[in-house]
Amino acid sequence: MTILTKYAVAIMLLFCQILFSQDLQGSYSGTLQVKDSQIELIFNISSTNDEYKATLDVPAQGATGIELDSVNLQNNQLTISSVKLKMTYKGTLSEDGINGTYEQMGEQYPLHLKKTIKKKPGNTTLPSSESTLSTLASKETGTYKYSVEDYFKTPEAYSFKLSPDGKFISYLKRRESGERDLYIKETATQKERLLIKQEEDLIRGYYWANDTRILYLQDKGGNENHHVFGVDITGENKKELTPFSDVKVNIIEALKEDEEHIIVQMNKDNPQQEEPYRLNVNTGEITKLYTVKDGEPPVSSYNFDKEGNLRAINRIVDGINMELLYKIDGEFKQIKVTEFGDTFAISSFNPNTKNPDDAYVISNLEGDKIEIQLYDLKQNKKIKTLFNNDTFDVSSLALSRKRNYEIDYFAYEGERTVIVPVSSTYKKIYDRLQSEFGEKQFFTVGKTDDETQYMVIVTSDKIVGEYYLYDIDKDSVTQLYKILPHLKAENMASMKPIKFKSRDGLTLYGYITLPQEYKNGQKLPLIVNPHGGPQGIRDSWGFNPVAQLFASRGYATLHVNFRVSGGYGKAFLKAGFGEIGRKAMDDVEDGVDFTVDQGWIDKDRIAIYGGSHGGYAVLRGMTKTPEKYACGVDYVGVSNLHTFMNSIPPYWEKYRELLYKIWYNPNIAEEKTIMDEISPALHVDKITKPLFVVQGANDPRVNINEADQIVETLRNNGVEVPYMVKYDEGHGFAKEENQLALYKAMMGFFAEHLKDKNIDPIKG
Repeated sequence: MTILTKYAVAIMLLFCQILFSQDLQGSYSGTLQVKDSQIELIFNISSTNDEYKATLDVPAQGATGIELDSVNLQNNQLTISSVKLKMTYKGTLSEDGINGTYEQMGEQYPLHLKKTIKKKPGNTTLPSSESTLSTLASKETGTYKYSVEDYFKTPEAYSFKLSPDGKFISYLKRRESGERDLYIKETATQKERLLIKQEEDLIRGYYWANDTRILYLQDKGGNENHHVFGVDITGENKKELTPFSDVKVNIIEALKEDEEHIIVQMNKDNPQQEEPYRLNVNTGEITKLYTVKDGEPPVSSYNFDKEGNLRAINRIVDGINMELLYKIDGEFKQIKVTEFGDTFAISSFNPNTKNPDDAYVISNLEGDKIEIQLYDLKQNKKIKTLFNNDTFDVSSLALSRKRNYEIDYFAYEGERTVIVPVSSTYKKIYDRLQSEFGEKQFFTVGKTDDETQYMVIVTSDKIVGEYYLYDIDKDSVTQLYKILPHLKAENMASMKPIKFKSRDGLTLYGYITLPQEYKNGQKLPLIVNPHGGPQGIRDSWGFNPVAQLFASRGYATLHVNFRVSGGYGKAFLKAGFGEIGRKAMDDVEDGVDFTVDQGWIDKDRIAIYGGSHGGYAVLRGMTKTPEKYACGVDYVGVSNLHTFMNSIPPYWEKYRELLYKIWYNPNIAEEKTIMDEISPALHVDKITKPLFVVQGANDPRVNINEADQIVETLRNNGVEVPYMVKYDEGHGFAKEENQLALYKAMMGFFAEHLKDKNIDPIKG
């Protein structure tokens, strides 16, 4: 071979390598043949700063965007690996794709990958077009004082927090285009500074780690795998502190006594189990504090003292019982086993005592309602009951770190939230604020370390929220900000607590919101809005933008705290176990009948709308009692209980038996039969009224295929089904533009199907 030929060959090889390298970015699809099953895998490869990264999609499992550890390309030999998945793919680039071998957990499979255009999740032919949804929104033709944007646009500023030293106030601030950036402002000079600019992903929450550093949480496109990031108040040392692929992170202890560290829990070493780590807020260095060993019961939560010592562990035993282990003489020993629905939990340890084993616990083991007790954990003995209520569960208390952890107040949620001051200091603070705000509902939601300044929020059913700074030394109350100040309280509707009996004799609580202009004798269209969860969650009194929007358009809104809702005692909670979609749904219907009996509602113009479990309630209601509802809006709702149970996230796996207890167990023939009976997807033919379906494409809990199934079947049956899918959202819409699109289309849908065109809904 001549020198010239050698150079030509070398140049050609180099060109091919560059060509393949440039073409490597994109999506590659291939099918694994595993015994009798075929599993499609999609590798998505991108390049940043000359470094390749990859994610993996497994469409059959509804899994997208699984981050992989490394992508290495050498002389057209490609290696992609993930330590967590225990997988490696090795292949050779060729003109028709990549030929190689997929290895996982010791098993090898041939896998040929072809470059493909990555498909969006679900059946992309089903969602309604933007023009169709815009036409739907245009059916709301009334002239109103406030627009949908007025209720749902991101506030100009919100989520205010005080720095520990009081020198700064932090908050999220809206950009003109709707993004939400993190700002800080010096309290002395009022000088404002942008700290974190939102890019593609939302800031899901943030915290002051110390006087000079802020931590914030983000996930990817709504997948709920939150990671922790940190930034100095100067804007420097911005860093992702938990850069672990396909891992969900939660902050569980702030550690006020240690400014360098916090405690987080994450499923880093086991996808099905969160374990605690001490995390350095500056460097990201982690130290594992406890390992759940193979074969041990899964841990549901951990209790640390103020120094960051692990003192107690809460485990799930037998699948449904809760076990509390307390560290006595260096060993974790069992002190309680309770069945699910019974409560015994450590609220906080009690530093205001000479006995290191004293703690504040919440318990309903001696009665129906949760109460707050002072408890000796080592002796496994109640010292005394500190606070309780005959009607509602009680679970909140606040302590003063400055005054040796003296109890400042207790709080509980009844028909409204109730604050009960305890310490003489807090009684003075509460009296001072009450003299300022009168009958409005107010809460202290933050304070400086020296407890001389308090952040106060004022709210009601007609006030979104007003932030104030109370300076004790100056005895001054200064308004910081009004959330959505254009929504004037005098124009808002009242949310009225209601109480009624279920058909089998339970006392049920809820709320009715009637338009401000409502007069006795008028019969309004009603939107019943079942809450999500469902277990342990409840609807509350306060400003509800959805109810206010509905009221402004002439609709009444009903919220029912049906059995299995939280806050009303363990008997009420347990009454809903194994009754979701049955007696719990009866309760919702009984609430509807109650509003009709009161003379408020036109029984022929009733809609049902809800999200998550509320979305399930929509579908269940429209299959259980289709004659009751004129239309419905299903927002990320479960439709098939079998699919729901089979597709829970890995970090929910330890709660599987609890889910079976609360819902139904598909492994028990009788309960499987019930699941068949109450899974709306199996009874779609019973839905005869118009239904609007709304879905986030990346939802990790309710797979988009469930929503697709409902939509396709109903359309084939001739039922009108507008279908909104957002491909940058998960279990519920978080981005402003998507929320606005949802509520505009929803109001058009209700205008078409609820309003009597011959009747003004306000004037009757």
